[in-house]
Amino acid sequence: MTAHPATAVIARTVAQTREVIASLPRPVGLVPTMGALHEGHLTLIRTAAAECASVVVSIFVNPTQFSPDEDLARYPRDEAHDVAQVTAAGAHVVFAPAVSEMYPSGAATTVHVGGSLTARFEATERPGHFDGVATVVAKLLDIVMPDRAYFGRKDAQQLAVVRRLVADLDLPVEVVPVDTVREPDGLAMSSRNAYLSERERVKAPELYRALLSGPEVAERGPQAIVHEVTTKLVVGFPPYIRPADELDGPPQPAFSVDYVAVVDPDTFEPVTEHGDTPLRPDSLIVAAARLNETRLIDNVEVGEQALDYHPHHSSEPIPQEPDPQAGPASDQEDDPWAQ
Repeated sequence: MTAHPATAVIARTVAQTREVIASLPRPVGLVPTMGALHEGHLTLIRTAAAECASVVVSIFVNPTQFSPDEDLARYPRDEAHDVAQVTAAGAHVVFAPAVSEMYPSGAATTVHVGGSLTARFEATERPGHFDGVATVVAKLLDIVMPDRAYFGRKDAQQLAVVRRLVADLDLPVEVVPVDTVREPDGLAMSSRNAYLSERERVKAPELYRALLSGPEVAERGPQAIVHEVTTKLVVGFPPYIRPADELDGPPQPAFSVDYVAVVDPDTFEPVTEHGDTPLRPDSLIVAAARLNETRLIDNVEVGEQALDYHPHHSSEPIPQEPDPQAGPASDQEDDPWAQ
């Protein structure tokens, strides 16, 4: 690894970025982000810094992956803070282009990954999203020419799309998945978590706990897994797990389930019953659910074991409430590169 600069070099144009990267020792690692960084992003950067001689972090709020009901203008931006964070985490270069640099006037090319990967789940919930992701990832990989590119496992469908893109286009880069970073109570870190109310924040970790109930019934097949996880999300967990001081209080907000499924991790085809054939342990149990306006996604492997679970109590710090000018969480695009 090279010595970390006091401040990462900020490159604004494609030409400048290529010039700076040409002088860096290899291997070069790329961590794509849309800014507004949290610990999930920083873990990606630290992982890249531990494995690569040089690290490039892109900070670009990509308009092509926002759907019409997701407010691009309100996505949070704080470049100075982000640059300080990525420098401390080990980045050497920040590529922070303007939209006009990435999509010049007259740009008319879109990268589309087809097949089962973009036929359901997040693809149907957010039409056009993966075309925007595939296009910007292809551009970033071409601009930076990294040896390795780092993506979080939380957005498992996106990770599969990126892997397919790289394989189909014969791109000379290793896609490195990084495990989901979680809060002490199991909630996957996400920029959307800040939009949870205090009571929703108490409820939110049950998405992960519900997913972990799936491997416990894996020997009964994928339908049993889907039933078990869905039941835990819709009906809830037995009351004996609730803290004694909450038993007489109002019920916690309920999840509204978008989907629960068991899928092949590479194709995202739903896994069907196969007689006595056991499920592959790397099959994914994926879910998306809403707590009022906040949409959460998560996944676990069929072979995953539960980690220590520490319930979130009201005495623990609550994520800061969002800026009231920022609009509801349903209007906010989650950073696709975060874990």
